[in-house]
Amino acid sequence: MRIRLLNEAETRGLISPTQAIASCRDAFAKLARGEVELPDVLTIEVKERHGEVHAKGGYLHGAPRFSIKVATGFYDNPSRGLPTTSGGVWVFSAVTGHLELMILDNGYLTELRTGAAGAVAADLLARQTIATAGVVGAGVQARYQLEALLQVRNPGRILVAARRTAQAEAYAREMSERVGRPIEVAPSIEALVRQSDLIITTTPADSPIVRSEWVKPGTHLTAMGSDIPHKRELEAALLGRAKVVVDRISQCLTQGELHHAVDAGVITAADVYAELGEIAAGMKPGRTSETEITIADLTGVGVLDAAVANLVAEAAEQGGVGRWLDV
Repeated sequence: MRIRLLNEAETRGLISPTQAIASCRDAFAKLARGEVELPDVLTIEVKERHGEVHAKGGYLHGAPRFSIKVATGFYDNPSRGLPTTSGGVWVFSAVTGHLELMILDNGYLTELRTGAAGAVAADLLARQTIATAGVVGAGVQARYQLEALLQVRNPGRILVAARRTAQAEAYAREMSERVGRPIEVAPSIEALVRQSDLIITTTPADSPIVRSEWVKPGTHLTAMGSDIPHKRELEAALLGRAKVVVDRISQCLTQGELHHAVDAGVITAADVYAELGEIAAGMKPGRTSETEITIADLTGVGVLDAAVANLVAEAAEQGGVGRWLDV
């Protein structure tokens, strides 16, 4: 048996953000139509090291491969001079079950598909014209989310806010150069929220950082930080005012913003408007009013990992990229 190995640099060259967004949108639609196999998430918390591990997998019916992904987030790593996130993807033949490919990408595909999911949510739920977009948080995912957002919307103004002003300032400098657009540092999260028509929250917060009273009618929010049970970024009352869309309802009831709003008695599972895939598949409309508040609660589903891994595997095979491990 031979297993192809890819490193991060090789992986980056095999898939574009545009491809990732398209593949994630298609995977969401297939999830809604029941055309995937999607197991529950395996989560391990390493609390004494401020770390977490997520194992996710998926299979899109008819695809030649299925995948299992392990992603880690260790939030003290920057003080050690290390990236916060890491991980890799193991890609198997859907014909034989044999391991075909190991993508040792340091978590790149996870970051890429998470940003892509945010772009899909914004494209399906946000207003077409965005005066001001705001990014809450200044970490790695704040970067991927903004880059992906600019694939689907063209905001007139971009703001960033973070708990540490120095990090927000560094983000604004770096991303202004990267995307070719000026990015302003808001004086506070509240100021950012009150001014923004589209808000992306990208933090590991464990108590609400966005209050309901700050959010104006017509705003879209993509909340992607709450991916284990204790995390939360939005005040529960905000979900009571909004059209709530989730990536997977069973998952969000245990580890998303929905989880906290249901526990608080603000809404019930029956009040969730749709899973994102239902809108992507055309089963339900997205935004139906210029004044409604929409929330996308994204906890990360394994079929997205499988979708982007399939693209990488195909491109690597066609291009002869990588090296072989004989086992």
